[in-house]
Amino acid sequence: MELAEDIGKALATDYFMLREEFTPEQRDTLLRTRAFVEDEVLPVINGYWERAEFPQELVEKLGAAGLVGDGIEGYGCPPMDHLSAGLVHMELNRGDGSLGTFLGVQAGLAMKSIAMLGSEEQKQRWLPPMARCEALGAFALTEPDHGSDSIALETSARGDGDSYVINGSKKWIGNGTVADVVVVWARDTEDGQVKGFLVEKGTPGYRARRIEGKGSLRAVWQAEIELEDVRVPAENHLPGSRSFKDAGAVLATTRGSCAWMALGHAVAGYEAALTYAGRRKQFGKRLVEFQLIQERLVGMLAQVTAMQLYCRRLADLGMAGRVEPTLAGLAKAHNTSTARAVLAEARDLLGGNGILLDFHVIRHMADIESIHTFEGTETIQTLIVGRDITGASAFT
Repeated sequence: MELAEDIGKALATDYFMLREEFTPEQRDTLLRTRAFVEDEVLPVINGYWERAEFPQELVEKLGAAGLVGDGIEGYGCPPMDHLSAGLVHMELNRGDGSLGTFLGVQAGLAMKSIAMLGSEEQKQRWLPPMARCEALGAFALTEPDHGSDSIALETSARGDGDSYVINGSKKWIGNGTVADVVVVWARDTEDGQVKGFLVEKGTPGYRARRIEGKGSLRAVWQAEIELEDVRVPAENHLPGSRSFKDAGAVLATTRGSCAWMALGHAVAGYEAALTYAGRRKQFGKRLVEFQLIQERLVGMLAQVTAMQLYCRRLADLGMAGRVEPTLAGLAKAHNTSTARAVLAEARDLLGGNGILLDFHVIRHMADIESIHTFEGTETIQTLIVGRDITGASAFT
């Protein structure tokens, strides 16, 4: 099959022909990711999701496929620009939100923290095996009492000779029970600033418990973490992390990724609805032959297209070094809320079959709820953007 045909199939929802502007490298990244999703993810993911089982085998294959790096340059990370990195997030989440969220934690949060704020020694040690998924990472910022107001975190790091002693609690930490290295954010008791520390697997005093009973992102594990007199050497402090602003810089890069992730979920819902409506017959006709069904499908396509344009512009600004946190926040808020609407429409259009995992809609409908919430809810993003356009803070 010709490359143009491959791309057309891989972006059947690309109604505005954005694919025509892709470079050969961007096309290759898209096709490799879609092939991984079609061949490795979709045939098995429903079982992992239903069992709430971490897909270790898929994670290993993801690393071997050269798709983990989120645009980090060097250190064994696969070369990809902002658009290529976004396409990976989109396609992986089109397959499954749990695996997509794993990538967001592994590359977007843990690896990006080390790449942006770590020492050369820390980068050399951790980034190459993390890019291959031979070492897993986590990002521990959120606490039981501090989610949206994570800047008020209470976990402390006390200097003690050539070490830091960390005490506190964390919650909703992706990979927290399986990670080889955890980026723990704690308040330095000496200067009161929030800083990042690398806590390695097996460190005494680090205890993680998997959160059970989730109805969303069931195949990726989040943890409640207790840190009791956890002693880490001073060289495990990320030297570029001097205040909460530095943690925020990492989060700003991943907020844009959330917009791509949401796009992937919406694409999955639209494609499932279009395929189903083309095959399902009622009253002697295929569903696509009914005016109301066509109206609904066109409405879904319009929403997906708007999400694509948000993401494409984010990629362009990213490559120009011009992505501001407010822009990423607006894109994240728009795309996650829009994806929820698209998936609700898809589920309804499939009727009773829409609640079955076999039809690949209900899983996405459940998973988008987490993406809509993490890394800043729609409410928080609205307040951030609102402050930017009005000059008035309305947080309190």
